[in-house]
Amino acid sequence: MNTRDFHIPSNRVRDIERYILNELCGHYPEGELHVFSDMLFEAFLGWDKARLLLNRDQTINQSDLLRFHWAVEDLKKHRPIQHIIGYTDFCGCRIAVSPDVLIPRPETEEIVNDLVATIQKKEHVATRYAHPPSIIDLCTGSGCIAIALAKYLPEADVEAADVSDKALSIAQRNAEDNGVNVVFHRCDLLTDEFPTANKQYGLIISNPPYVMEKERGYMQPNVLDYEPSLALFVPDDDPLLFYRAIAAFAESRLSTDGLLAVEVNESLATETSLLLQAHHLTTEIHSDFRGKARSVTATRRH
Repeated sequence: MNTRDFHIPSNRVRDIERYILNELCGHYPEGELHVFSDMLFEAFLGWDKARLLLNRDQTINQSDLLRFHWAVEDLKKHRPIQHIIGYTDFCGCRIAVSPDVLIPRPETEEIVNDLVATIQKKEHVATRYAHPPSIIDLCTGSGCIAIALAKYLPEADVEAADVSDKALSIAQRNAEDNGVNVVFHRCDLLTDEFPTANKQYGLIISNPPYVMEKERGYMQPNVLDYEPSLALFVPDDDPLLFYRAIAAFAESRLSTDGLLAVEVNESLATETSLLLQAHHLTTEIHSDFRGKARSVTATRRH
């Protein structure tokens, strides 16, 4: 196959950029197109934005040219660009992703960054008494939350759990690739007895499934067609089932001065908060950078 077979005018960088933007125009918002182009050049050639700007007249080989072509074809089918390049960045960590795990969202990154800042400043008493502080991430998926916490809180004892063996395999690899130590457990939060019996945790964190089935119609094809339903959806008639399990876990496992933090469905933030309060926890609802209710934190009621 040569360049004329797939409409790239030449193998010059500037022409490849133009090809990406022209082919994807109408499929995505204009602002995303330039982001996609930059991500592909970084992933396929190892070029950052500065190098890309300085080498727009350089040519690339046929093999790399084909990679750009097939990436564009996949993007037309709404395959997530993170799946195409094989990774995403989360809190300064390189996280491998696949259709077996959710792609980490900026909203989740914001929650983790805020937690790290709070704990590093020792604004929360959990860090004053636990040496090292014990952390558990429930429904870990790719492991991104646990890995970021282990990276920025190196003295912490970090564990994570998920029901999916495939997700745990990816999470373990991500921990190794990022040079952090996280102990992973296979556990169905809804039915299994947690393996670390009676252990207390200073921080319990979770981004569990919380999208109601009736909300499918509002979701984009790149999510519906390529990300695991197991990690996304809950029944319309019982949308808080994971939060009940988390609340019960926290009621017995959250240390006296510990903190629980959960990402939530914006339409169910109040209901989630009330559920946690029923388990003897004091709660606070937090909004994300878009102004939507996105997380709830809780402490043991004194």
